[in-house]
Amino acid sequence: MFGKVEDKANEVAGTLEEAFGKATDAPQHQVCGAARKYASQASYAARGVTESVKTQVESNPLTGVTIAAAVGIVFGFLLGRK
Repeated sequence: MFGKVEDKANEVAGTLEEAFGKATDAPQHQVCGAARKYASQASYAARGVTESVKTQVESNPLTGVTIAAAVGIVFGFLLGRK
């Protein structure tokens, strides 16, 4: 939970830094602010997906094991080819 709050706070801080860079015509602040904002958005989305997958695996453990095994077989096949 605190990770999501931190991600949102970083997103707001990035937006503010980007706006500051535009107002002062400082490209470094614009780029740093945009990077911080988009990194926070990606982190927030990844946390949501992680929580969703965790919930699905907890409610259906056999399905989770089956999917993990299938992914392992596919990776093994792809890495084993020469």
